[in-house]
This record gives sequence, structure tokens and C-alpha cells, in this order.
Amino acid sequence: MNVFEQRESGVRSYSRRWPVVFTRATGSRLYAEDGRGWLDFFAGAGSLNYGHNNPVLKRALLDYVGNDGVTHALDMFTSARRDLLETLGELVLRPRGLDHRVMFPGPGGANAVEAALKLARTVTGRTEVVHFTDSFHGATLGALAVTGNPLHRRSAGVPLTGATPVPFDRPEEHPRPEYLARLLAGPASGLDRPAAVIVETVQAEGGVNVARAEWLRTLAELCREHEILLIVDDVQVGCGRTGAFFSFEDAGVVPDLVCLSKSIGGYGLPLSLLLIRPDLDVWPPGAHSGTFRGVNPAFVTATEALRTYWRDDALEKSTRARGEWVGSALRGIVGAHPGAGLSARGRGLVHGLEVGAGLADQVADEASAQGLLVETSGPRDEVVKLLPPLTVSDEELAEGLAILEDSVRVVLERAG
Repeated sequence: MNVFEQRESGVRSYSRRWPVVFTRATGSRLYAEDGRGWLDFFAGAGSLNYGHNNPVLKRALLDYVGNDGVTHALDMFTSARRDLLETLGELVLRPRGLDHRVMFPGPGGANAVEAALKLARTVTGRTEVVHFTDSFHGATLGALAVTGNPLHRRSAGVPLTGATPVPFDRPEEHPRPEYLARLLAGPASGLDRPAAVIVETVQAEGGVNVARAEWLRTLAELCREHEILLIVDDVQVGCGRTGAFFSFEDAGVVPDLVCLSKSIGGYGLPLSLLLIRPDLDVWPPGAHSGTFRGVNPAFVTATEALRTYWRDDALEKSTRARGEWVGSALRGIVGAHPGAGLSARGRGLVHGLEVGAGLADQVADEASAQGLLVETSGPRDEVVKLLPPLTVSDEELAEGLAILEDSVRVVLERAG
């Protein structure tokens, strides 16, 4: 029995799919103790948009630590904190016409979600929050209450209240937000007026379900009409993953609250932000606290990532173009296996290939055997999800897509 099995909790999951000991990572590749390498289309579940050990970000981090930069300071002012706030305003918020305040709620995405829910209820005085089927917003109790996945919800161990699910925009159904409108307008619908609606523009964990721009605009208009706050959870598909920095930009909506984490730190260091419309920033001092509500080394790498990749639209254009490439390749795989029930969907460099419950896991395992790391998603783990670094080379992207294509072929032939 190795030390992981002997000492670590059985709650671990990804190490079960990839039961090797990784020792080194660079760019789009991870390497194990025996020297074997894998092309990484998992990218820390979307935390590594700029790849492993990005050399520009690494240099900034090493310089900061080498000069005895502050590591931990709670929410005290530091030069690293100031640099991030100034750079975020200059390169991200002002160019997009956003004047949101920035809150550092804690190290992970669920911290941002919890803060958003708490603030929405504080501002409105209401308790109910509307969320969507197949959603995933985190594993803490408040985030679980607005999550659709039954496996995660059962882990709470207590009733999850204060949240109402409504249908998400599915390609085969296209339910419009008028369903929610009817609930809000109906005097006997049973739905109290919500404090907020929380939505992912792309449900990455839910199976790479992509909301149409029209659907998102209608949802935003409905929220404005009923004075309901709109929260966009951009934890996994923000920071350029869909092309634009924010996934909601293409729809032309302006959320009241935006949750960011994962790749906002640039280097894979823990960091989350909650962007708050200024008039909603009603927190009294210390009303939402935490020891790690701002990790200064993550401020440094976050700032350097913004300066390196978001001074112009080069990365956005590259991500959109490569997204078209990936989408075309996945549609080619679907077309090569008529009658197998495959389907493809995605935006930018978050894509999913629906293979079927059980088969998607087999495809991921076969891909791993051939040197590619991909994970599965969806309520039945029926979708193979692709999250390559945005900095992946054309050669690496072609290599990964070829492995995926062959893995699907092998699994379907085996299934008969």
C-alpha cells in the first residue's frame, strides 16, 4: 500500500483516473516519475489557461519571492494587491465599460459564489435564489444549494434550502426564460421573488452545455424587470476560456455580480474575485471575512498574466480560431460514427463530446493510455470534456485531437 492509500482520504478523485505520481509540468504537458509525459487537456480543471509553469509568470513569481515580497497579509494593503487592482481596472474592466468593485472573498471559486449569494440576500432582503438544471457552483453548503448535480448535493448531509431550479438552455429543447417569467408573474406559482439568479454561460461540469446569447439576454432583461440580481459564475469558463475575457461579453449582458477564480491567478495559485456593481457594495467592514482572502503571490502572477495576454486581442483571436478548429474536429468524429449517438458542443477552448454514460469514462481512460489527459462531465459522466491551455501550440492541439479521435474509435469498436 502506498502512502496515498494509507494516509490520504478516499475523497480524492482525479488520482483514481490517473494513478501515477507526477513530478514535473511545463506548458501543455505533465510528466511522471518514470519520465513519461502526457499532453494535458485538463489544465487543472480550467485553472491553467496559460499552461503549466508559464515562463513569464514564473519569472515574476520568483522575482517577487526572491525580493522578500509579502506572502500573507489578510486584507491589508500591499504593493502586489495595488498592482492587481490597477491592472485589472486598466486592462479588463474599463475597456469593457465595467465599473465593478473587486472583492477578495477567499482562495477558491466556491468562496466567490458564497460571497455573491450572501451579498445578494443582504442587498435585497430576500432569501430565494434561482439556479439552473445541470449547474455546478461549488461544494460548500450555499454553493451546493444552487447546484444541480445529485451526487454533490447528497454529500451535503443536510437539507439544501433557499434555492429553486429552473431549466437551462439545452440545444434539443431551447426552453426560454419565459418559464421563469411565468413563475415570477404567477400569483400562485409558489416562488417568492428571488434575491438573485445565478448562471453559468457554459455549464462545464454539467456537460459543456452552452447557453445561447439570445437566451442570456432575455434572462438579463427578466432580472432587470423584476429587480433580481444577476450573478454570472465565470469560475471555469472566464479569463479567456471562451475567447473574450468574460464569457458573457458576446451576449452583451452586464451582470450585477461576477464570480472569478481558477485561471484568474494565472499560475495555478489559489485566488478568487467577486466583482460587485458599485451600488451593491454594501458590506460593512469585516462582514465577510477569511484568513486567505488575498494570496499575494497569486496577485503577482494574476497581474503578470493580464499584462502579458490582455493588452491586446491576440489571445482572444487565437482562442476563437482554435475553438473553431476543435469544434470542426469533434463534428468530424461525430460524423465518422453515425448511429453511435455522439454529439459535440462548446465555445472557444471548452468543448464536450457526448459519447454516453460509461463510454465517456472508457474514452478518457484510453486517451490516458495514449498520452492525453481529459476528464468527463455531465450528470452521468457522459461527456468527454476538453480544456486545453489557451497557450497550446497548433502541433499539440492536432496531437491531442488525433488521440481523442483514435480513443473514440477504439472504445466504440470494443463496445461492438
